Amino acid sequence: MKKTKIILTTVYNNYQYHPQLKTGWGFSCLVNQSSEGKGGFNILFDTGADSEALLFNMKKMTLNPKNIDFVFISHLHEDHTCGLSGILEIKPNLRVYKPESFSGPSQIVDGVWTTGPLGREIVEQSLIISSEKGLVVITGCAHPGVVNIVKKIKKIFPQESIYLVLGGFHLGGALDYELKSIIADFRKLGIQKVAPCHCSGDICRELFKEEYKKNFIENGVGKIIEIK
Repeated sequence: MKKTKIILTTVYNNYQYHPQLKTGWGFSCLVNQSSEGKGGFNILFDTGADSEALLFNMKKMTLNPKNIDFVFISHLHEDHTCGLSGILEIKPNLRVYKPESFSGPSQIVDGVWTTGPLGREIVEQSLIISSEKGLVVITGCAHPGVVNIVKKIKKIFPQESIYLVLGGFHLGGALDYELKSIIADFRKLGIQKVAPCHCSGDICRELFKEEYKKNFIENGVGKIIEIK
């Protein structure tokens, strides 16, 4: 069996992990997948709010924008899209997938799917990546509700476990009892690891860390997560 490795690198965020990188309100994550004897791919999930900071961080981490195969935009808010212009200046013909690019759940490349557009007031899509440890879910801001997103994915892939949920959970203003209910739902859904950042909120991160302990991943700009 060919071994597959996934590397998730947070390249733009308002939370800081790497002290030499620039922070800013927003989110961007570079997804690299490779497997033995087979070419992989590089996906840029969202682009943050600032091309200059995004490109600075990528250069500092020796990540070449020319190696990006396509950009996946979760939703059209500026803190997720305004870094795109700088990327397109470097690679003008890069494919960009927005929520309106899909009418429903779709496979994009081998082992990678979109939930398709979810939500009503703010339409958003999330990315699903197959790994040997289970599904990896990346959310931009989770405007449709992070639990709703995961439940939708469980309907799409009823036989698959969810290894990791990473990204913005949009819970910055949530009350403690609401957060604890969401964390309980995560446990019921069998989510093994969490890496909330961006709009998740400090209290959300604290409570998830308290519950998930070693399976809580401190996520911020410069964080690298390897799954193999």
